[in-house]
Amino acid sequence: QLQASGGGLVQAGGSLRLSCAASGRTFNNMGWFRQAPGKEREFVAAISWIITGTAYADSVKGRFTISRDNARNTVYLQMNSLKPEDAAVYYCAARNSLRLARLRGDYDYWGQGTQVTVSS
Repeated sequence: QLQASGGGLVQAGGSLRLSCAASGRTFNNMGWFRQAPGKEREFVAAISWIITGTAYADSVKGRFTISRDNARNTVYLQMNSLKPEDAAVYYCAARNSLRLARLRGDYDYWGQGTQVTVSS
């Protein structure tokens, strides 16, 4: 139901845009998480589908922007000023609750990951 795309290799300081298309239904909230090798999956950003609202991890605030296209039922993650520490597999996730959430366990649906590699 969630299809993520847009990962790739980019130099430090560069940009990438990830997309996550939801099929079959509309979710009230969607988010992005990432997981680097040997590390826990961590929250990156979330956006509400019904009410205006976004949330970001401190590590990406000011560099990443999450947005949505209601008509396409798609959420995007624009990543600018990428750093080597941003390299990870990025996962999109969705939940039905109206409240924005930062915890992995709060999300009910997950897409497959898309790899982001940042060269220094």
